[in-house]
Amino acid sequence: MEYLYAPWRSEYVTGKKVEGCVFCHISKNPYMDEEHYVLYRDEVCFMVMNRYPYNPGHFMIIPHYHTDALENLEDDIWIKMSSLAKKSVKMMKEGFGAVGVNIGMNLGSAAGAGISEHIHLHIVPRWQRDTNFITTIGKTRVYSTEFLKVYYKIKDMLPKYIEKQ
Repeated sequence: MEYLYAPWRSEYVTGKKVEGCVFCHISKNPYMDEEHYVLYRDEVCFMVMNRYPYNPGHFMIIPHYHTDALENLEDDIWIKMSSLAKKSVKMMKEGFGAVGVNIGMNLGSAAGAGISEHIHLHIVPRWQRDTNFITTIGKTRVYSTEFLKVYYKIKDMLPKYIEKQ
C-alpha cells in the first residue's frame, strides 16, 4: 500500500467544529480573518480560500446574508458578488497566471454543495493539463504548490484588482 502525506487535512479530522453555519461564523468574526484565510471583506460579502481546493488558488465569494436560496438574494448583493467574480477572473488570469477559470455555484446538497445552507460562488483557476490520472484512478488530488503560499500571493494581489467600494 502507498501513502500520500497530507498534513493540511489533520485539522479537518481533529480540529474543533464550528457550531452552526461555518460561513456565518467567518462572517461574524473578522478578527479571525487570517485563521480562516479570508482574502477580502466588505459590508456585503467576503472572499475566502477553499481549505480543500479543487486547484491551487480556489476561493469563494460569500454574502454575509445567510440564505440557501439564490432566488431569495437581494439584487444588490448578487450584483456585488458578480462584480467581485468578474474582477477575480481578471486577477486569476493576469496576476495568478491561470489560462482559464471555472466559476459556479452548487445550490443545494443534491447539486453537490458541501455547505448547502449558505450560498457561495466558487472561483477556480485552471491550467492546461492541471488534472492527471491519479485523480481518476487513485481518487487522489495532487497540488503543485503550498496552500499558504497561494493564500498570501492572492491576498497580496487583491488591492490591484479589487478595491473596497
